[in-house]
Amino acid sequence: MSHGPRSGLAAVSSALLAMSRHLEVRDVLKTIVASARELLDAQYAALGVPDDHGGFAQFVVDGVSDKQWKAIGPLPRQHGILASMLREARPERLGDVRKDPRFEGWPSAHPDLVDFLGLPIRDGEEVMGALFLANKNCPKPEGGCGFTADDEELLGILAQHAAIALTNARLYERSRELTIAEERSRLAHELHDAVSQKLFSLRLTAQAAATLVDRDPARAKGELQQVAALAAEAAEELRAAVVELRPAALDEDGLVATLRTQIQVLDRAHSARVTFAGHGVKALPAAQEEALLRVAQEALHNALRHSSPEHVAVTLHRRGAATVLRVTDDGSGFDPRTVRRAGRHLGLVSMRDRANGAGGTLTVESAPGKGTTIEMEVPGG
Repeated sequence: MSHGPRSGLAAVSSALLAMSRHLEVRDVLKTIVASARELLDAQYAALGVPDDHGGFAQFVVDGVSDKQWKAIGPLPRQHGILASMLREARPERLGDVRKDPRFEGWPSAHPDLVDFLGLPIRDGEEVMGALFLANKNCPKPEGGCGFTADDEELLGILAQHAAIALTNARLYERSRELTIAEERSRLAHELHDAVSQKLFSLRLTAQAAATLVDRDPARAKGELQQVAALAAEAAEELRAAVVELRPAALDEDGLVATLRTQIQVLDRAHSARVTFAGHGVKALPAAQEEALLRVAQEALHNALRHSSPEHVAVTLHRRGAATVLRVTDDGSGFDPRTVRRAGRHLGLVSMRDRANGAGGTLTVESAPGKGTTIEMEVPGG
């Protein structure tokens, strides 16, 4: 081994412990790549998980800056040496990857790779991905590879445990999907029962009010007040159930894409112009992403229903070490103090609760005739 036995064993142990701490597939992939690069002292490491269409469903790199990664362009296809590793499921150790007959080049912004060590990650007969390292930080033998047979053996051990970690992560995500589906089904039944009961009572009360309008207006007025109360309760039952459902799109597409899609729909559905700009924001913990989405939805609902704006602008951006959601409209605005005194909250209480629950803060700026700005800030991203 290129490391001493004690340091090598400690490094392997540290890498395996790091992998076992994560349950999300993406986090496991990142940990595998970072551990492999550190363990074998390479400049670059990458792991590709193939899809069923000749490309990669996921491709994680370590040693490349975000700026450089963006400049490289789209994810690679399954071609050249990567394709060979996936197809033949055997290790590859090369002194100069550029001189291999299977080499097909790379984009201009791609780092220059020379010595190369790669091998498949397998679970039985299934090839789950390809893990590879490049540019060993050591003197290279003349015409040879900086990576040694010991390095290959060490990476093989890491790949075996990576397969276990990936399998566990996939099982966890599958289990979570089933749990979410079961919870959605349960909430749907609860929603149906609760709202159906409220609507049935509302209908009977409305019928009673209709029969009393002419002969007993005072009682009819009381019945109509009950109708209003029942309608409000039904709306609250609906809201309470719906807010518990994390949108499937958020799990599948992420916060930025989900916001962009929903805002495009609102822009088409309303006379007001609704726009979205999101840049520089990385993935956040699920609870924070859901809270940001819910606050954006509530703020958009208030603006479009109550403020008669010409334009509503939603932005999501970095501010130092935080992520900031900002919803601004040029509508009628309101006096927040008057709203609180009147007992009307326009969803502000629930928005503040969501922000606080996600470890963030919520600020509201508004005045009559001056529009409204709602800003939520959470750490990270």
